[in-house]
Amino acid sequence: MSTEPLRCAGALIIDDAGRLFIQRRSPERRLFPDTWDIVGGHLEPGEEIEDALRREVLEETGWTVSQVLGLVGEYRYTGDDGIERVETDFLVRVDGDLDRPQLEAGKHTEFRWITEQEVAVLDEHRDVNDGLIRRMAENAFAAVRSIGL
Repeated sequence: MSTEPLRCAGALIIDDAGRLFIQRRSPERRLFPDTWDIVGGHLEPGEEIEDALRREVLEETGWTVSQVLGLVGEYRYTGDDGIERVETDFLVRVDGDLDRPQLEAGKHTEFRWITEQEVAVLDEHRDVNDGLIRRMAENAFAAVRSIGL
């Protein structure tokens, strides 16, 4: 068994109003059940990070990445399954009907677009990793400001 952490790609999707897309993981999920999350997941063997980013956005929302605006950050964490991960997150724009994402069946139950003032919603049901998902969102909003969007 490898001792290397799992590599993950995350998409912090923003709309024209500067809001961030989040989706709720289903209560049946083994990792972080019933929590708000960003779009993303593990790299497949041999997959490049940007390819994984694009694949995960398409799988989880039905949208296609139209623009990668920049790197938001790299985060190391251990999931509640005990597996260490290194996640690289990007700020992105997407093409598709932003009012009607095609949430991945059985994996996500609802979605929201949040403003920077609403990031506290990400703390709901999050008792692991010391508010990591909220920090990711706060870093995304800081990136939005820094590039003048």
